[in-house]
Amino acid sequence: MDLSTILGILAAFGLMFAAMSSGGNIGIFIDIPSVMIVVGGTVGTVLVHFPFGDVFSSISVFKKAILHKSVDPKERVKTMVEYAGKARKEGVLSLQSVLNNISDPFLEKGLQMAVDGQEPDTLKELLDREIDYIQERHDKGADIFIAMGTYAPAMGMIGTLIGLVQMLQSLSDPSSIGPAMAVALLTTFYGAIIANVFCMPISGKLKGRSATEVLDKSLIAEGLKLILKGENPRIIEQKLHAFIAPKLRESNFNN
Repeated sequence: MDLSTILGILAAFGLMFAAMSSGGNIGIFIDIPSVMIVVGGTVGTVLVHFPFGDVFSSISVFKKAILHKSVDPKERVKTMVEYAGKARKEGVLSLQSVLNNISDPFLEKGLQMAVDGQEPDTLKELLDREIDYIQERHDKGADIFIAMGTYAPAMGMIGTLIGLVQMLQSLSDPSSIGPAMAVALLTTFYGAIIANVFCMPISGKLKGRSATEVLDKSLIAEGLKLILKGENPRIIEQKLHAFIAPKLRESNFNN
């Protein structure tokens, strides 16, 4: 579970709630018609923009922002070097014995292809193609949240205009102008919250998660290709270190 996402959302909403409470009755910030305009309008426009299936699948994409277990690239390099050493000593078929201990579907698939005798360049090409499709799916999920973050403030502005029109109809009663204006502004308030506290930050988090996952899978693809080519484990480590920042690189060999 990603604590930074949860703490960030709780902190943002918590501080806003505290600020609203300090001014008196928090109930003045609640208006059901305004919620209906902003939430309903945002969902409706997103459904126009994207197919229903893509919008529905964005729920599972959202989980990646909350539930995510990242892999340390140093540990991934160490694992690939161990596989390289095993394959060099006992042959590529010996990697069959480690398949049952792998929880990563992508790594498991790549190793199975290697054990089945796939050519190095062909294996790399197939895995790279799958990485491209994974990145495309991730980008689509992030784009849906960007669209929601774009449409929500617009729906808030539309709600405000609706409220202003209704307010202008009652100018003969000055006492009703203030409350009517407050209600009209609430839709803009809701739209800004949905966009800037939820949708846009989640989109940014998803893009970061996608970049990390693609890097990890690219490292796996390159490592398996080098293993199939029979490269020396030490050379494989040096080549895979290109995926890691220089200050984080660690050698698994004693100099």
